[in-house]
Amino acid sequence: MSLLDLFKKKAPEPPQKAAKPDDAEEMEIYSGMRVEVTDTKDIFLFVAKLLGLRGSQAELHQYSEDEISFPADQEPMPVKIRGYSDHERKAVYMEGRISPLPHRVWAVTELRVSRVANDRAFFRLETNRDATVTMFSGLEMGEKPCKLVNISIGGACISSERRYHEGDKFLLRVKLVEDRPESAMFSQVMRVIEKDGENFEYGCRFLEMTDDDQEKISQNIFAAQRLKRGRT
Repeated sequence: MSLLDLFKKKAPEPPQKAAKPDDAEEMEIYSGMRVEVTDTKDIFLFVAKLLGLRGSQAELHQYSEDEISFPADQEPMPVKIRGYSDHERKAVYMEGRISPLPHRVWAVTELRVSRVANDRAFFRLETNRDATVTMFSGLEMGEKPCKLVNISIGGACISSERRYHEGDKFLLRVKLVEDRPESAMFSQVMRVIEKDGENFEYGCRFLEMTDDDQEKISQNIFAAQRLKRGRT
């Protein structure tokens, strides 16, 4: 066999990807991707691992033990699925229809990529809860009060009269739900927004988060959202 014949051998097939529109940017959707699932009104449902990808079908293995109400005779529910590609370093937005399987597994059909972006992939819960920031060095060292503007499993936005800077690291503490333990997240300031010359808003990302840490936050976000919906 000649060297030319060797180079003509069929290349290995690439990993199977979810269906996407013709104008969608190329994006790898891979088995094991962590995703967040919301309904079409952007109501947070659960966090899951995307597995068993077969064209436009897959499975979502729900992390939390929260029960999602789903009548037995209901048609598959249209949902939005948001994930983050570690390979591409981009957020990927998908759509599909889900129906329940045993053991908190959901079957997904009609899965398609709607768009990809450089923005954050995580659902954010809008809130206005009291929180604290604890700095361990510098002029603002010690525990100071702040307001939690919004939170996701990947980060938060806080409001404070105190002056922090991009790159500052601190411990953020907040109780999202009164009857649940306080959440404590090691955070880093990524963005600073000055408000009216008196207050500042800080976009922060969480650091050194384990899967268990993220799961606890997602459960608290789900519980807080459920309470918020109950008041409206």
